[in-house]
Amino acid sequence: MNPLWQGKCPRCTAVNVFKHSAIDILRFTQMHDYCPKCNASFQPEPGFYFGAMFISYAFTVAIMFGSWLILRVTIDPSTSVYIYTFLTLVILATPFNYRYSRLIWLYWFGGHSRIKK
Repeated sequence: MNPLWQGKCPRCTAVNVFKHSAIDILRFTQMHDYCPKCNASFQPEPGFYFGAMFISYAFTVAIMFGSWLILRVTIDPSTSVYIYTFLTLVILATPFNYRYSRLIWLYWFGGHSRIKK
């Protein structure tokens, strides 16, 4: 399986980038600053993950569009059902959305970032 989808370090692919599971609702955002094995930086510069917001936005749009399409084709509900469905799905997907948008950004732009001295 691809190390990106497993949440592994982009350089050594042996260590998890995040400290805790995505299911741990209070700590799913905590990342290691450096890889414990190869010392690759997971925080290459201040504001590095600003661009990950755009990936997160794309995930959210995909979730909303997919759920709208399924609801529209199957039961064509009222507007309030769409709103509650969107809110529920986006809230439930937040830990995974957050983590994978950051991981994709790290793999694209910081995968071979500087090593801690």
